[in-house]
Amino acid sequence: ALSFLESICANRIDRPVGTVVYTALCNSRGGIMADLTVSRLEEDRFWILTGGGVGPHDLAWIRQHAPTQSAVYIRDMSGQYTTVGLWGPRARDILQPLVEEDISDDAFPFYTVQPLQIECVPALALRVSYAGELGWEIYAPAEYGLRLWDLLWDSGQPHGLVAAGGGAFDSLRLEKGYRLWGADIHSEYNPFEAGLGWAVRLNKGYFLGRDALLQARAHVQRRLCCLTLDEPDAVALGKEPILVGDRVLGYVTSANYGYSVGKYILYGYLPHEYAAPQTKVEVQYFGRRYAATVTAEPLFDPKNERMKA
Repeated sequence: ALSFLESICANRIDRPVGTVVYTALCNSRGGIMADLTVSRLEEDRFWILTGGGVGPHDLAWIRQHAPTQSAVYIRDMSGQYTTVGLWGPRARDILQPLVEEDISDDAFPFYTVQPLQIECVPALALRVSYAGELGWEIYAPAEYGLRLWDLLWDSGQPHGLVAAGGGAFDSLRLEKGYRLWGADIHSEYNPFEAGLGWAVRLNKGYFLGRDALLQARAHVQRRLCCLTLDEPDAVALGKEPILVGDRVLGYVTSANYGYSVGKYILYGYLPHEYAAPQTKVEVQYFGRRYAATVTAEPLFDPKNERMKA
């Protein structure tokens, strides 16, 4: 299983048992076909997690490239498990009373995975966050879903726990600069354009797309940039053109209001010469142009101190 995953993942998967790795899966041109996490549960057993809406797509891509003459076994567990994301400054205070295991930062570091017994619920917890806060993705067999929710909910009430949905998730991930496959990243873009070069290991040996990425790294013509709208009441929804004068530079790939930073946040690919922070551009929304500024990312907690607390 390890050699197969190394052949399709841009990042290095051969890490110690218990490690979580974020990686892109690229096509032969270096385009991003998927982004996901690979957790090493045992020496040759891995847990692959991706976004809920793209699971069938990513599974098909993985199976398409699986070797036919090998002992690699791929099993789709999506329908058998439920998941709850527990994130926030008090996440550890909420979870620790429910488990006997030590979940301190030393015992359960960032980007690792461990099994937890949450009272009667057998669970697998990943210390990762798409929300930019301390916490865990918690997976449990589907039949334990309601009990898992109730345990976390009851434990969280003294700490101000609230339920949040996809809208909050989207706002939080934009504040942290996290990419969304199908919007900010997809097969038209490579990891170096998308700001994901840190998750590519060109020196690890062969993987699908490596040759193209070797060339792409040296010839980045456009970059995925974070922008904020200058006017406090301006909005955008996505797909709007980004302009300088009469020149269309690109389009908005994602947009939402950042409630933690008090700004409307946009993402879009811009030519390299317009990608520097403080560059002024305009976004056209329903025939009106709004001033926007290219901004260094991430806007929220750039040192990741909250997630790694």
